[in-house]
Amino acid sequence: MTAERLDGLTSWHADWSGLRVAVLGLGMTGFSVADTLTELGSSVLVVAAKASKEYSDLVPVIGARLELAPSGEIPDALVEHDPELVVASPGYHPDDALIAWAESRGIPVWGDVELAWRLRDKVVNPQTGRPADWIAVTGTNGKTTTVQLTASMLLAAGHRVAPCGNIGIPVLDAIRDPEGFDVLVVELSSYQLHSTSSMSPWASVVLNVADDHLDWHGSFEAYAAAKARVYTATQVACVYNKSDELTMRMVEEAEVVDGARAIGFGLGVPGPSDFGIVDGILCDRAFLEERRDSALEIATVEELALRGLGAPHTVADVLAAAALARSYGISVEAVRAALAGFSLDRHRIEHVVSAGGVTWVDDSKATNPHAAAASIKAYPSVVWVVGGLLKGVDIDPLVASSVASSGPDGTARVRAVVVIGVDRSEVLASIRRHAPELPLFEVDHEETEDVMTAAVALAAGAALPGDVVLLAPAAASMDQFADYADRGDRFAEAVRKHVGGTDGDHDALPEPPAAH
Repeated sequence: MTAERLDGLTSWHADWSGLRVAVLGLGMTGFSVADTLTELGSSVLVVAAKASKEYSDLVPVIGARLELAPSGEIPDALVEHDPELVVASPGYHPDDALIAWAESRGIPVWGDVELAWRLRDKVVNPQTGRPADWIAVTGTNGKTTTVQLTASMLLAAGHRVAPCGNIGIPVLDAIRDPEGFDVLVVELSSYQLHSTSSMSPWASVVLNVADDHLDWHGSFEAYAAAKARVYTATQVACVYNKSDELTMRMVEEAEVVDGARAIGFGLGVPGPSDFGIVDGILCDRAFLEERRDSALEIATVEELALRGLGAPHTVADVLAAAALARSYGISVEAVRAALAGFSLDRHRIEHVVSAGGVTWVDDSKATNPHAAAASIKAYPSVVWVVGGLLKGVDIDPLVASSVASSGPDGTARVRAVVVIGVDRSEVLASIRRHAPELPLFEVDHEETEDVMTAAVALAAGAALPGDVVLLAPAAASMDQFADYADRGDRFAEAVRKHVGGTDGDHDALPEPPAAH
């Protein structure tokens, strides 16, 4: 009867009362799950290895119970609760002992996104009588920027829109907002997609796929399969990256709603049903009747560069977002208006300061090799600050391609490397293997307070006028910092102290190579 009951729980208005649920984890996501289910009348036990005092104090207030248990342990309280459903926070690996325990007993394991999709009709649009549509965004890199761009475009067209999901606002909080929305732009991690099966978004995109989170998924194939789930049951538009063949194959193999279109985006000339660039102009050849022989102009690469959006990988995100927004009927004028007022998040190719002909750039959010590669290629001459927690990813291909890359003048793009991180051996060995003559510096300080001070001093000693000192770690930050923002903030602080706390001579930020 449990399976039949769960199959029928596809609405906020279904009978969730008394359903025994175990919620794994008590961070922002876990609390949103527990809060939602207790509101629905379910019997909720939260199991977590640790929890903040704030959330711990709130659990009994919302009517749930909390059991703190060391990782790998199956607490007696969980066995006694005898859950009919487990909802796991994204941090729980598929091979976690608690997940294995549930699966061995045939207990379904959902994530917060699966739960949110089933409950999305709590608030409906008074005009249409329908819940908010979902636009789903995933990819190894560029997710947050694309979500924010898409939401800005929808907002400029007058829609009530919420960016949510992995971007920081739990999707369950968005679907419970009493004011409601016309559309949710949902950033989805591979972790979240792994446990999602019912979602049917209006439009979806996989921006790119490269090695990342292999420690969580176990293999690249499993990671890519999780990403591909975003296209399943897409209703209107499956947006894919023309320069990433894997995303194209994902669309070709996806089971979608009849009539859903494949829409490509890329930095080259677009074909019909594509978004691309012609003579420095971003164009839509997908959402117009005359797409066989004409296109709609969105913006120029030059205009984007003036907004700090001119790096090739950022231009690609703009094209993807425009495709998603246009699939929802947004006018080109609204897309242009959104771009005119948009700026990137902090720690994403963020200009810190220019002094003495050297520009310092914080791309601490480049937490994997794919993101770091895109960042390095955005500048002609780089002193590269790299290293951190590699998450099981092989950094060797990034190092090989980066040290072999040439700038516009034909000289080596990467001029020197400063390596940070608790375990630097893999990065150091790779650089010595592929570029033994490249100036290489190692920060061996273990204390967080000292890492960036030393890294900045070493980089400054290696940098020449015209160089960009680029923090693009290609790794997670938690070995030495609280998170990527903390890492970026400490880098910027160290840079400003080094140049005297001013904006130096206000040199212009070097223009990235034009996207074309």
